[in-house]
Amino acid sequence: MKKINIEMAVGLFVIIGLLCLGYLSIKLGKLELIGNNYYKIYAVFDSVSGLKSGASVEIAGIEVGRVERVFLNDDDMAVIELKIKKDISLQQDVVAAIRTKGIIGDKFIKILPGGDEEVLKNGDTILDTETPLELEEIIGQFIHGKV
Repeated sequence: MKKINIEMAVGLFVIIGLLCLGYLSIKLGKLELIGNNYYKIYAVFDSVSGLKSGASVEIAGIEVGRVERVFLNDDDMAVIELKIKKDISLQQDVVAAIRTKGIIGDKFIKILPGGDEEVLKNGDTILDTETPLELEEIIGQFIHGKV
């Protein structure tokens, strides 16, 4: 009788541990299993140097979405597909800028809100974008006296 109770307790403990591990994997991996709480918009940049899929999209320091993917269009411009939470409305005249977070230099998209009454819908493109500053270029210009 005691052996069965110990085996049941160990089995229950293992099952709870596996469920916790699965939950943490989903949360840390930022996977979405249930529902589609996002809409996609696009932004076109001259350069997205250092920006990667999975980078955060922020408004006023609050994360409102993620970079889904980065690719080249037919005009050799960098296109970023953004996944924005459905409860966030972005005006047509917002500005998307690539910024650096912290000392390490992780890149993220900063959205500067606009004042237009019309909002972006699924599949729309942000028209105003700001390409990130290239620190290497600035230092190179400074060294060669072009600043």
